[in-house]
Amino acid sequence: MTTTLKDKMQALSEQRLQKIEARAAELIAEEMSLRDLRQAYLLTQQRMGEFLGIGQEGVSRLEKRSDLLISTLRSYVEAMGGRLQLVAEFPDRPPIVLTGLAALQTGTPSGQPRRPHKARPRTKQDHPSR
Repeated sequence: MTTTLKDKMQALSEQRLQKIEARAAELIAEEMSLRDLRQAYLLTQQRMGEFLGIGQEGVSRLEKRSDLLISTLRSYVEAMGGRLQLVAEFPDRPPIVLTGLAALQTGTPSGQPRRPHKARPRTKQDHPSR
């Protein structure tokens, strides 16, 4: 008799299932497209365009690109109130945070984002059908 994944999952305790769901959510959160990131902060392409000084169609094109300038990516993240950090990871040493790449003049001496957005990411409770 073959054992299916469904059978295995049903055999797990409720506590173990919760741990699995939490870890799955962490892994999903680590892998987001720009579109997913924007939507998690409940922003429209139109609103992002206003933050970035471009039109909605420009945001759409930007979100579909697979190759971006670091400065463009940094602007996108900062428009949502975030901060972009580049980390180099090697198998034989701790991760290294790269600095000095594509530095932008943000208009503030502290280097903080020009237009911080105070929205919160959506949670599973916001979308119980997922």
